[in-house]
Amino acid sequence: MTQAAATGATEEVTIRRARASDAASIAGVRIDSWRASYRGLVPDSYLDSLKPEQSVKLWEQVLGASSDAACTFVAEAGGEVIGFASGMTLADSKFGCDAELSAICVLPDEQRRGLGKKLLANVAATLISAGATGLMAWVLAKNEGAREFFKALGAEQLFEQTFTWDDGTEIDEVGFVWRKLK
Repeated sequence: MTQAAATGATEEVTIRRARASDAASIAGVRIDSWRASYRGLVPDSYLDSLKPEQSVKLWEQVLGASSDAACTFVAEAGGEVIGFASGMTLADSKFGCDAELSAICVLPDEQRRGLGKKLLANVAATLISAGATGLMAWVLAKNEGAREFFKALGAEQLFEQTFTWDDGTEIDEVGFVWRKLK
């Protein structure tokens, strides 16, 4: 783990709005969770090349522009960020949805504790307050854990499509939607 140690099931977890000062922690959580979840699903060379400092500036910009129309929440335990979720409203609706869950990552040792559900609920509530009525999310088709997570939370699977990774690798992704946010 690069940014946070496992907290164990007894550590109290706080869900809060992310701050610009969380950018490095969010970048580290993203890398750790991607390496654990996507190994064998995307090119290993890409996962191995991920470095937190490459995405810290991007996260600082995202967090600096945060509003109800674009929000990020973190799960924090013992002063360490152990997960995050980010979403935004869309200028143009897609598939009947006017908002998108752009990221949701929880450190591998912290998964299956309900943190993803709590993070998603906070993002959805904030997007609803910004006027959103439907939410969409994209998942790698072979990421069974993520697919089951979204299905368990009532998301409808729309379809699969193929996209081309930076190195030319073709990867399938699945679109999920919640047509009525509540």
